[in-house]
Amino acid sequence: MSVEQVSENVNELRWLKSSYSGSGGGDCVEVAAGSDVVYVRDSKAVGGGPVLRVGLDKWATFVALAVEQSRAGF
Repeated sequence: MSVEQVSENVNELRWLKSSYSGSGGGDCVEVAAGSDVVYVRDSKAVGGGPVLRVGLDKWATFVALAVEQSRAGF
């Protein structure tokens, strides 16, 4: 995986926050889908914080692994 500064205007994306974050925000992440990538950011660092950009194939692998681990009780 490579890390690079995101130059796109990510504030115009539709960000989704986990339902587990509660009304106070908590320690959560937000995700937004681009045309060929998924963006991930800390819900407490909106506006000027770092944004991770992940390719769709890598995101699908991550989600599949998370589902698998959840079903296994991890």
